[in-house]
Amino acid sequence: MRNILSAFLAALFLLLPLSGMAEDTVTIPRSVYDMYRKIDTLVEMMEIVQENYYEDVDEKTLLDGAAQGMLRSLGDPYTFYYTAESFADYMEHQKGEYAGIGIQISTSYVTGLSTISRVFSGSPAQEADVHRGDILVQVEDLVVTPDTITDAVNIMRGTPGTDVEVVFRRGEELLTKTVGRAQITMNRVESCMLENQIGYIRLWEFAGECVSQFTEALDSLTQAGMRGLILDLRDNPGGLLDDAIAIGNHFLDEGVLTYLQYRNGETQYYYTSKGSQEIELVILVNENSASCSELLTGALRDRLGSLVVGVTSFGKGVVQHLMQVDAEGDAMQLTVAQYFTPSGTEVHHNGIEPDHWVELAEGDNGMYLLGDLSDPQLHAAWVDICNLLEE
Repeated sequence: MRNILSAFLAALFLLLPLSGMAEDTVTIPRSVYDMYRKIDTLVEMMEIVQENYYEDVDEKTLLDGAAQGMLRSLGDPYTFYYTAESFADYMEHQKGEYAGIGIQISTSYVTGLSTISRVFSGSPAQEADVHRGDILVQVEDLVVTPDTITDAVNIMRGTPGTDVEVVFRRGEELLTKTVGRAQITMNRVESCMLENQIGYIRLWEFAGECVSQFTEALDSLTQAGMRGLILDLRDNPGGLLDDAIAIGNHFLDEGVLTYLQYRNGETQYYYTSKGSQEIELVILVNENSASCSELLTGALRDRLGSLVVGVTSFGKGVVQHLMQVDAEGDAMQLTVAQYFTPSGTEVHHNGIEPDHWVELAEGDNGMYLLGDLSDPQLHAAWVDICNLLEE
């Protein structure tokens, strides 16, 4: 935004006669001139606010708000603006280490809710009995909305050993908890061997060191005599497409993993390339499995016939580009294309329908220990893969 305003002001300067000199002008296309005239209204509004608002107003705050509002007007919950601070937080999240209370949050501009999608093992949040599915309502004195979630996260992060007061909603009940802060390491992959030599890998997110961690877990289970594998993508919000391709390479021979369609009609294909590990594979998904989780699930079912167990996935079948827009570190995330499974299935708004529908009972928050077969969805997947191995 600041760059556009600077260009606008520079253009105005060049269009004005220079005092004491021959008139100097610059020619620009009518479309560009019309755009500058429209931006002029925004500049005028900003000046009025700065001169007349009853309190001092920071120019950067106004520009950030204008940028956020412009992107939000698209009505796309996946397109948004990062201030330099929020972009730094995002990059820290990608590294997987931070000081906080140990929760992962899914925020929706559609519902207006910020839902706890994961509680990290051994974290202060787990010790405080925070559950997956709890709604984040308030952090200290800040009411949590999609507009304030970044500030809420910043408040929850801080010095290890200090406390923060957080309000959650669980069903109809409001729960106020004093939660400690600690150094959190985000483990993106967890694995174990289930009964009957069935391997189990839970992949939480396509980010950070997930590919190397996944490869290590798969190799370890293979060496231990794994007969079949359950890939658990429940509550996995997605992440980096390159990571999904790398993980798909373990199971798929050379071929299409997904293809993107852009507004201009261009189609871009992404391929697996390394050859496959032949193993019976069952995939677990739920209503929070989104983006790359759905992309990979669709490819594995289309090309391997892998069985999908759980409930219909989230339905995020669009891809974003992340780009910096300001020398000071501001950035934006913009939806640029829609993706499809290799067979042409449209995932956006539809999700992936499971082959075996298994939902959790009402009130079941899904907070099971790793590999706990009392988890009804995991148990169903385990029974399915055991039956497949016996056929």
